[in-house]
Amino acid sequence: MKNIKRKKYEEALEGLQNQLIDLQHWIVSTGQRVVVIFEGRDAAGKGGVIKAIEGQLNNRYVRIVALPKPNDRQSSQWYFQRYVEQLPSAGELVLFDRSWYNRAGVETVMGFCTQAQYRQFLLDCPVFERLITQDGLILIKYWLSVDQEEQEQRFVERATDPAKRWKLSPIDIKAREQYAEYGKARDAMLKATNSSCAPWFVVNFNDQKRGRLNLIDHLLKQLPKRAPPSPALPMPKLAGKPLEEKIPRGFLVKETY
Repeated sequence: MKNIKRKKYEEALEGLQNQLIDLQHWIVSTGQRVVVIFEGRDAAGKGGVIKAIEGQLNNRYVRIVALPKPNDRQSSQWYFQRYVEQLPSAGELVLFDRSWYNRAGVETVMGFCTQAQYRQFLLDCPVFERLITQDGLILIKYWLSVDQEEQEQRFVERATDPAKRWKLSPIDIKAREQYAEYGKARDAMLKATNSSCAPWFVVNFNDQKRGRLNLIDHLLKQLPKRAPPSPALPMPKLAGKPLEEKIPRGFLVKETY
């Protein structure tokens, strides 16, 4: 399948983002608590789709969570504890750029946890998710799929483009050789943690633009309710002539452009 053209992509994205705004009005007005988890291979496109979802929303009611490596104190806590702290309050949408599923992916493949910890996670995770969803939280989980050849092209692009080099970590480079092992870990994770209260959805991200559109469209269908935006406010005319902004001398930044 050919990659989607930019103009078609931008037109489709604008329509979906307008629907996301109406969705956010529903979340806020009804006090919903919504979590969307984005997992997938390195360079699959998690950051791009999260930005596309968050872009036009009111940032008072949407949060992106991308937690760093746990410190020594966090490592001694109950595994889910630092993620629980990030769960939404009423009227809030939280987008997890990776999540507690780190243990079922990078941690087990790269040897950052013990096999006992990994097996315990696969047992505990469905229970944890059942508890939070029974309390009323809406949980939606996506896995972004990308072929190894496409992944390699994105790695090369990140390695050679100074503006994208920060996206490539030493762990990413080391993990390149573990493509098959990540696939096996993914399959075990999907089998063990797919449930009626928190099912997994896999989205093809070999074409990132097409993948974003398909994922956002699917997300909107999982949350079909909408609330219309507030009506336009009347703007009475100013009394008198508009005033010019007068800045005290010495404070104004010199204009370069």
